Amino acid sequence: MDIVFASNNINKIREINKILGNSFRLLSLSDIGITDDIPENEMTLEGNALVKARAVYKTSGLNVFADDTGLEVEALNGEPGVRSARYAGEAKDSGANIEKLLAALDGEMNRKARFRTIIALIFNGKEYLFEGIAEGWIINQKRGTGGFGYDPVFIPENRDITFAEMDLDEKNLISHRAIAFRKLTSFLRSHSGLPDNDIS
Repeated sequence: MDIVFASNNINKIREINKILGNSFRLLSLSDIGITDDIPENEMTLEGNALVKARAVYKTSGLNVFADDTGLEVEALNGEPGVRSARYAGEAKDSGANIEKLLAALDGEMNRKARFRTIIALIFNGKEYLFEGIAEGWIINQKRGTGGFGYDPVFIPENRDITFAEMDLDEKNLISHRAIAFRKLTSFLRSHSGLPDNDIS
């Protein structure tokens, strides 16, 4: 089954391919000839995900899903939230975003945070939303070279290493994105005649 992931982010596509398995052929935006960025100007993760999915569906007519993820820090009243990718500016510079975050938390004892992913799916013309949350906390300096975004400073609950220190298989067991995409995968299997436990 072909399905479009409304992204050209190679890191995300690699993660999601591992989760979806071989029963689905995942197409990126470039695979269907969309090279322009889709504006993400909504005030919520749900809004951004829906805007992207709707834009691709309108252009291609194909089943499509889009995601948006935010890091929500308790001591910062949920920031950077929906602005996570552009926290330090429109360049979407992960290093600059982390520097700004650590500066904002300098001297702060409450380091609680969570990653939250929203997936918007348009399947056979109908819209669906799926959510995944990973609770954890922010450390004082970067650790690890894997992952992307804020992964080097985020330690999930019940772990003592950052997402950036985990291999992809370990991260895909517990990450916010993996949780949301397992919900998506279960839905797609159940609506495509595939057994829900078929992970081939």
